[in-house]
Amino acid sequence: MQALTVTHSPLGKKLKAPIELQLPETQSRAEEKLRQYVINSLSWKMPSLVPFTLNNDSTLEVAKHLLRHRTGSSGTLYQYIYGIHRFSQWTNIQPDQLIRNCQDQDGDPNPKALAKYSRLLDDFVGELQAEELAPGSISNHVKGVKALFRASNLKLELAYSLPKRSIYKDRSPTPEELATLLDLADIRVKTIISMLGLGGFRTGTLVKLQYRHVKRDLEKGTIPIHIHVEAEITKGKYHDYDTFLGQEAADYLRLYLQARRQGTDKIPPETITDQTPLIRNMQSKIPLPITTSAIHKLVHELYQKAGFIPQQAAGRRYDLRVHSIRKFFRTQLAALGMPTDYIEYMMGHTISTYHDIQMKGTEYLRGIYSASALSIKPKTRVSKIDALKEIIRAWGLNPDEILTREALARPNATVISREQLEERQMHQLSVALKQELLKEIREEQHATTNK
Repeated sequence: MQALTVTHSPLGKKLKAPIELQLPETQSRAEEKLRQYVINSLSWKMPSLVPFTLNNDSTLEVAKHLLRHRTGSSGTLYQYIYGIHRFSQWTNIQPDQLIRNCQDQDGDPNPKALAKYSRLLDDFVGELQAEELAPGSISNHVKGVKALFRASNLKLELAYSLPKRSIYKDRSPTPEELATLLDLADIRVKTIISMLGLGGFRTGTLVKLQYRHVKRDLEKGTIPIHIHVEAEITKGKYHDYDTFLGQEAADYLRLYLQARRQGTDKIPPETITDQTPLIRNMQSKIPLPITTSAIHKLVHELYQKAGFIPQQAAGRRYDLRVHSIRKFFRTQLAALGMPTDYIEYMMGHTISTYHDIQMKGTEYLRGIYSASALSIKPKTRVSKIDALKEIIRAWGLNPDEILTREALARPNATVISREQLEERQMHQLSVALKQELLKEIREEQHATTNK
């Protein structure tokens, strides 16, 4: 047997109480990798689930299946194991014994026992509903229990499908609300909020971004900054995609990285390399990536500080969450005239036109994103373009739709600098205004002739 003590989470945070384990010696690298997957996935959120999982062969089979044949998601393993843990507590039976109870002497499935435990699973659902758990949470608990039996070639059935609808809807924050958050936040949280709002990232992807993702455009001063997101750091790991960061996010990111290079009283000066996490964990002197739970906590506290949600938890989810900022990306781009497929692509969603959009190339997509003029805070200086946009609006036209339409019509256009982009946009808006003026003149002349 091997004595193993876990004192820190994977990101270096000290656990409130060490996890003491007595485990058999691993016989292969695969076993060692599986064990580490369990520890890394569960120790940071609910440490008691680590020995619960490692001491039951049946739960290890669930972890093995997720690691080898699915995405190896830490979040999915936690959801499944937590559901199994709750069912095990409710029945007062350990997972391995649950499996043995549903097998005959030869290890084959016992139909009568499986029918009994299917009824127990139905009763378990009733208990969870009595606790007023959200339908999605109940569904995830049941998924875990079913996965436990399925990993041992057993099948539990419910006579009905569980609803997965969300009963606590969130909404997109307004630009004014996000601007208020930016005013209250420190430079690290400003960077987080602006990247979520202007890049449309999931928090799980944001925490995995490294300096290499922005290095080229950030160092060249190219705006918007292009970020290619590899499939390995996306939810589901289905495919890669491209998105961008506007001027506000680029400015905050540049200041944030500069502050890290200089260091603070608690954190020493940092050398930024290609593999440096873009948003770092402030609990460790070693530059480790921030966790998704830390981002949720930071943004939640900022919502409270701004007065957008109550200070005291009410036991229910609020309509403003971290995910709400990602919704801001979608709703604002839609309002600015960007086609839905392009928005979905830049959010990493799987769409039927995925390959068609990706094949258009980075500069084409950059032009479309630039044309949208997506931003959080209102511009303080009225530029020539802004003034021209107001004139065009006065004539009943939408300048943002004009720019987006022109960007879509120029698949081979390359944006070299911000000045060139503004010059091109001025030309496009001027042409549109002239065409509207000519149309108005012709209509007046036609009306005069027919009198």
